[in-house]
Amino acid sequence: MIFRRNDLSKQQTTNNKKQQTPNTKHFLYCIMTIRYLALGDSYTIGEQVPLHDNFPYQAIQLLRKHYSDKHEFIAPEIIAKTGWTTDELNDHISKTYFLKKYDFVSLLIGVNNQYRGRSVENYKEEFTHLLQQAIEFAGDISNHVFVISIPDWGKTPFAAERDILKIEQEIDEYNNACKEIALALHCHFIDITTSQRADSHMEEFIAEDKLHPSGKEYGKWAERLFEGVVNLMESAV
Repeated sequence: MIFRRNDLSKQQTTNNKKQQTPNTKHFLYCIMTIRYLALGDSYTIGEQVPLHDNFPYQAIQLLRKHYSDKHEFIAPEIIAKTGWTTDELNDHISKTYFLKKYDFVSLLIGVNNQYRGRSVENYKEEFTHLLQQAIEFAGDISNHVFVISIPDWGKTPFAAERDILKIEQEIDEYNNACKEIALALHCHFIDITTSQRADSHMEEFIAEDKLHPSGKEYGKWAERLFEGVVNLMESAV
């Protein structure tokens, strides 16, 4: 694992080590400082909801609560914007100064490629490059990267006048490619699309624009990411 440690130690010693008694104790208090990078589009920044309701922030809150004072979880660094496609995310990444390493990274991108009618083949090429960069950001440790599936906007009230079957089919094609690439590069793949489709007809899971998820839906995604990170951390112990 690449989790960073802030080590605070307290030792009681004498000038002459031979004079140490068997009762001398050495204390080591170890806190892991954990940094999270979230890459994506409107679904990552949480369009239409307060900052604290997007899934990266909710995931960090769950982790802080779970680990209490054992570890220090820094607020997520989010590189995302509403409307971004894979190439636009890549362009912004190329102009951004990042930390040397992040302890885990999430990537959710592709819905705007589908919305603009771009081919899945084009998505595969650009998504592969983005995922390779995400792995680099995670210290070249691929299982520290979590790929989130693309939501199906065709199931939302916003798409009532659209060809929802066509949207569903195309989203499935994108997600199949997304999953295939993620697993080939030994990253985690989290399917949020199945539950999101089931929730999209319920008002409490949709934001005011009738398109983006509400904080309650993002909470489900955060729970899935939280579970993945906990499994990752526990496996390193």
